[in-house]
Amino acid sequence: MKNKKIILFQGDSITDACRERERNVYLGSGYPNFIAGILECKYPYEYEYINRGVSGNRITDMYARINKDAIKLSPDYLSILIGINDVWHEVDVQDGVDNEKFEKVYDLMLSEIKEKLPNTKLILMEPFVVKGIATNYNDEVWKYFDVETKKRAKVVRKMAKKYNATFIPLQDLFDSVSFEKENDSTYVRDGVHPTAAGSYLIAKRWIETFEKLEKLKNNIKI
Repeated sequence: MKNKKIILFQGDSITDACRERERNVYLGSGYPNFIAGILECKYPYEYEYINRGVSGNRITDMYARINKDAIKLSPDYLSILIGINDVWHEVDVQDGVDNEKFEKVYDLMLSEIKEKLPNTKLILMEPFVVKGIATNYNDEVWKYFDVETKKRAKVVRKMAKKYNATFIPLQDLFDSVSFEKENDSTYVRDGVHPTAAGSYLIAKRWIETFEKLEKLKNNIKI
């Protein structure tokens, strides 16, 4: 049997989703698990899935562990979703990462990854936020989340272009389902963390993008 291609998921709690730490058996309850389940049904034995997301991570935290948790794993595909904690931590504990530093560190991180892993395909996912109990408890807080998250999203799009990476937008996805009523928790339970339904939406868009990227053809509809 040919070697499986490795898909590595990196990010914060949205990626982590209570994954197993000791072994690479349980990918957590979030979008990486949905992606693995769907892809394995459609393309069995083609891919190995690794989740190294860490709850609470900002871009600086992720960069600090990128050698151990990305480069040394030598993935064929590296999918990254990071940025919301760089905003949120400033609101809650005044320990966020401002947008200028976010861009500098993201850029540095990707440059090192590309230097060490020139054949790894990068998939950069857009940070997103919607109105919820953690993000919309007053107008000032919501405005900060909205404005600053959009700044981080713009940086990620810029990095995708600079490093010839695949960019996956997510803000429009949640905007389209989360504003039927204010602070709706159907898809995002607190304004930041997706529910099972929200994680499935992310996974579905990720897979649609991945299949186009790799020109995969399969008649199984999931």
